[in-house]
Amino acid sequence: MSQLGYARYGKDNIRLYKVDKDAKTGIQTVVEMTVCILLEGDIETSYTQADNSVIVATDTQKQTCYILAKQNPVTPPELFASIVGTHFIETYSHIHAAHVKIIQHRWTRMTVNGKPHPHSFFRDGEEIRVVESVTRENEGISIRSKIEKLLVLKSTGSAFYGFHRDAYTQLPETWDRILSTEVEAGWKWKTFSSLSEVRSGASKFDEAWTAAREITLKTFATDNSASVQNTMYKMCDQILAAVPLVEAVDYSLPNKHYFEIDLSWHKGLKNTGKDATVFAPQSDPNGLIQCTVTRKGPKSKL
Repeated sequence: MSQLGYARYGKDNIRLYKVDKDAKTGIQTVVEMTVCILLEGDIETSYTQADNSVIVATDTQKQTCYILAKQNPVTPPELFASIVGTHFIETYSHIHAAHVKIIQHRWTRMTVNGKPHPHSFFRDGEEIRVVESVTRENEGISIRSKIEKLLVLKSTGSAFYGFHRDAYTQLPETWDRILSTEVEAGWKWKTFSSLSEVRSGASKFDEAWTAAREITLKTFATDNSASVQNTMYKMCDQILAAVPLVEAVDYSLPNKHYFEIDLSWHKGLKNTGKDATVFAPQSDPNGLIQCTVTRKGPKSKL
């Protein structure tokens, strides 16, 4: 005999673009996002008994997303995710949880002749803003915000020495190295009791995203890094201090290596140590450093 242990379904990769048009100024603002909706609830019979009557069709979910985007603001994405999730648990009595993930793609307003252009934009990088929310019936709304695909590099100001050495260690110590990584940073908000509570604090989401991004960039640039581990901890600590409603901050940073190239074989050309100016960027393998930092209290796994 068998039983269904887990069930969740929905619509992924819903592409959504919205433009807000200010008729008085002629200024337009655009937002592009990719949305994923997954529903949980009393849906077991659709799996075990071919009972489709409990399924809110994934096309219905897609159309609902578009309608809600027309009727509501889509920024900040934390608010829109909460609007979508709340709709499904309030509209369908047998749906008890809605997982909504939003990826907001980057469009930056052009500057033309020294002035912001009213309706033209460009993509100045692959960085994305991500929101993962879960709305549960009678339990509230949990939200995690993220920065992903933010590629950064500094050519000096990073060291790595004093690490454990044994019979398996070949890596030399260094007091000056290139540091590059693709930032994935997330922060978990306190649980919101309702959509109205999310609405009342909507401005805090953009403020937190701006603060987290600025802290990440400034700390990366200015910290005389003893290790990726120590630098990322400093980032987490500052974000917790800057955003009181955040309960935990996490980073996942791949260490993108750049290796010196010994060119001494060619007429004694010096290109190692302090003379190194030409490097070979490496794709893999790479270091991967992760941490989660919480406010002081009992340690727990997040």
